[in-house]
Amino acid sequence: MALEHALLVSLTERASSGYDLARRFDKSIGFFWNATHQQIYRVLKRMDEQGWVNAETVPQEGRPDKKVYTVSDAGRAELVRWIAEPADLEPMRNELGVKLRAAALGDVPALIAEVKRHRDQHAHRLDLYRAFEKKDYPAPDRLTGPKLHQYLVLRGGIRVEEGFVDWCDEVLDALKRDTARSQASEPKGSRQ
Repeated sequence: MALEHALLVSLTERASSGYDLARRFDKSIGFFWNATHQQIYRVLKRMDEQGWVNAETVPQEGRPDKKVYTVSDAGRAELVRWIAEPADLEPMRNELGVKLRAAALGDVPALIAEVKRHRDQHAHRLDLYRAFEKKDYPAPDRLTGPKLHQYLVLRGGIRVEEGFVDWCDEVLDALKRDTARSQASEPKGSRQ
């Protein structure tokens, strides 16, 4: 997926300036697709040049004029084309997983602390997603159209975070058991 497609999706939900889009992006699609504010502005300019968005200049009092972007017919056609295109399976990139593979070569207590840190971050994100779900989607069985689609993406995020927290708990239990076994099997004179 190109950043262009993520921005087009966001702009179909609400016309926005680059600044407003970047702020909204951080609180929604940004959980699933990373982009800096500078990248968003560069891509908006490119999308404007391609005719995928329309930009309307809006005067502001005491500040420079801002551009508000909407999706053009060409941008909607690009979204239709992109949605129909098969999506490749993305390879999972997980630095923590690679570190676990090498655990025997390093400082296992430091690795345990790192797994705990990741677990806490994912648990925090899970709590955030569940709060969004409770606040924004109190009756999910009644949802249709764009609200249903947004809810389904949020549910995907919840499931991913639940899985990651469970995996971290499994890793922590296994590393603690392994450490205890290793210490129990060491000759008494070798422990200090």
